[in-house]
Amino acid sequence: MDSNFPMEDIAPIAILMDELRSEDVQLRLNAIHSIPTIALALGPDRAREELIPFLQDSVDDEDEVLLALAEELGRNFEEYIGGKEHAHKILGPLENLSAVEETLVREKAAESITKVAGVLSQQQIEEFYIPLVKRLSHGEWFTSRTSSAALYAAVYDKVSPAIQEELRKGFTSLGSDDTPMVRRAAAKWLGPLLKHFSQAHILSDGLPIYRKLQQDEQDSVRLLTVEDLIVIAQRLSPAEIKDQLLRQIKQSIGDKSWRVRYMAATHFNELSEALGVELVREELIGQYVQLLKDNEAEVRSAAATQIPGFSKLLDKEVILARIVPCVRDLSQDSSQHVRAALANQINGLAPLLGREATIEHLLPLFLLLLKDDFPEVRLNIISKLETVNNVIGIELLRESLLPAIVELAEDKSWRVRQAIIEYIPLLANQLGKPFFDEELGSLCMSWLGDTVYSIREAATINLKKLTEVFGVEWAKTAIVPKVMGMGVHPNYLFRMTTVQAITTISPSLSLEIIRSDIIGPLLELSKDPIPNIRFNVAKALEVMATTFAEEGEGRNFIRDWVKPALERLQSDTDADVRFFASRALQKAITKD
Repeated sequence: MDSNFPMEDIAPIAILMDELRSEDVQLRLNAIHSIPTIALALGPDRAREELIPFLQDSVDDEDEVLLALAEELGRNFEEYIGGKEHAHKILGPLENLSAVEETLVREKAAESITKVAGVLSQQQIEEFYIPLVKRLSHGEWFTSRTSSAALYAAVYDKVSPAIQEELRKGFTSLGSDDTPMVRRAAAKWLGPLLKHFSQAHILSDGLPIYRKLQQDEQDSVRLLTVEDLIVIAQRLSPAEIKDQLLRQIKQSIGDKSWRVRYMAATHFNELSEALGVELVREELIGQYVQLLKDNEAEVRSAAATQIPGFSKLLDKEVILARIVPCVRDLSQDSSQHVRAALANQINGLAPLLGREATIEHLLPLFLLLLKDDFPEVRLNIISKLETVNNVIGIELLRESLLPAIVELAEDKSWRVRQAIIEYIPLLANQLGKPFFDEELGSLCMSWLGDTVYSIREAATINLKKLTEVFGVEWAKTAIVPKVMGMGVHPNYLFRMTTVQAITTISPSLSLEIIRSDIIGPLLELSKDPIPNIRFNVAKALEVMATTFAEEGEGRNFIRDWVKPALERLQSDTDADVRFFASRALQKAITKD
């Protein structure tokens, strides 16, 4: 910038101040997002001396503006004020933002403070960061104390043992705070802090803080201690866990609040792995069964998602004796969400049980879930059949499960039929081409003649997806002849389906197939006595023109076949046919 320019000294800050005083929130937001540019214009010295103090006083604004400010200050802002040695200057505005009322702003400010901590030296941390943590931790309002909990873990490893002790004491007081929100923050951030504790301090300081929070009267605090429990268990030996933690583990799993039990169920596999196989087999099987039989559907759903992971730690006999009976009950659970969660995971038991046990115990449950009224349950079973196929083999799958799928495909409810159509590409991918052709190919074609339009439409989309799964050559022999054969059917609905199927699948086919097998019969249909069929032919030709226009041969094809047909349809007796033909011709000319 020209040093003689009279506005240089005042312009950037003045503009920012004016925009931040604007009544328009969007203008104030834009001003905040331009802070790095303004800092760059001011230079490092003036950014430190003028911009930072100004931002420190700018906390009286809309929450979204403050959120944007907290975010900007955490984006390597030290680069604009002279580098890492001055990074501590950013802590001032962020400290003010950490004490505001809006939770999102406080959380973003705390996140930015920890980012700044990453570039501070030990001296800067001890001189500026630690006093900030202490001020927030002892703040009069709960908001600042809540924010402080997130700041301990970021610097614990970087300070002297004496200050580490102060931090441990400070965090202990947060865990005993009178305000539930502060205790909740302490429970949330205890786990990350414990990862930095030495083994001795886990036992001497970490465990007492955890136990206090785990016994809290508020379930919103207790549920957050489940993750802390996992961190502690990962750091202790099995003997120490048995001695120091087992009681708390059982209390969390059997907590009177369903939300705490839900959290325990959600993290059950992580907890089991932290405890080790021996302790799991001794102590946790009964606890897990208890969660699978919980009164609350949400807890049962969460526990069901853990079935394969937990079962990996058990012997086959134990799975059959303790887990499979629960799975059997869950497959008939009153909640559709529980059944859906089970259907998504039950396949994972097949490799653990082996072929014979899977056939005896799981196959009947697969069949039951396949016939479930809730579509998500059926989808979850079908989408995971590959695992079962690997265990029991394709022949048994064909004999047992496919009849159920075929039965659903012919269900009297069109919505059930539609759901099955949508699963077919998924099945095709898992079962392979030969098996599909033999068992499901004719079924897919039969849907094209369904009495319900939605089914016919879904069937054409299904053919497109199958072409993408099995390839163009397969489509040429398996799909195209049957689709084109319907084009001469006396019922106009079948002829219409042919045209719509061509419109849908032609982008997935090669120009060679279009030219040799499709364009001739399609042009015959352009002369059909039914106007709806003629204008749908125009739509199909439009799709072909846009699909193949990029290829050299494609342009010749459009010139020789598509344009003449559309020009003829432009003079049709029906207004709709003329409209769609003109639109398609315009596209064809544009692409040519």
